[in-house]
Amino acid sequence: MHQMPTMKLLIPCILLALSIRGFSQDSDADTQKGKWKKENIFFGSGLNLGLTNRSFNLGLNPEIGYSVTKWLDAGLSFNINYFSQNASDYSSIRLRNFNYGGGSFIRIWPLSFLHIQVQPEYNWISSSQKDVISGQTGRYQYNAESLLVGVGYGTRILGSHYSYVTLMIDVLQNPNSPYRDQYNDPQPVFRAGFGMYLKPARR
Repeated sequence: MHQMPTMKLLIPCILLALSIRGFSQDSDADTQKGKWKKENIFFGSGLNLGLTNRSFNLGLNPEIGYSVTKWLDAGLSFNINYFSQNASDYSSIRLRNFNYGGGSFIRIWPLSFLHIQVQPEYNWISSSQKDVISGQTGRYQYNAESLLVGVGYGTRILGSHYSYVTLMIDVLQNPNSPYRDQYNDPQPVFRAGFGMYLKPARR
């Protein structure tokens, strides 16, 4: 059954949009007040990996964003994700999920090599389930919001390139989230990404 995104997801998105607008007016030494610079626009992709005892998660996360200041990035991220979980002593259900979605993100760099990431997402999921004891199978379509929060390590040279490795978890409690297992426990999400900045226009 399809549901609209809840306030848990809408509130972070609204706050993110407001923070981007506010920070874009920052009189940082390397930015011109109120003017967006082409060389601050970046694009790239991340690889999403999650692994636990009986589950596996793999995804691709293209992104486009803007370096608002020396320490703040913001933008849009999209994802294609595959998740599988085998049956266990506590559940006879084997899961195979495929999902796609997108959302916004902010990446804060308090240090040149350390960042904090907040990423609200909304995902559409196609699930294939099988009871390994009875042999019964089922297919389901649903959607879910998530809010990924975490820290990471990386390098970032404004106007040139960037790379990072980030560890995040979904802090919402939605049991349909692609980042939670069948017991609604959060799965650790590892994302390694890289990208480049647009070149400044020739004068």
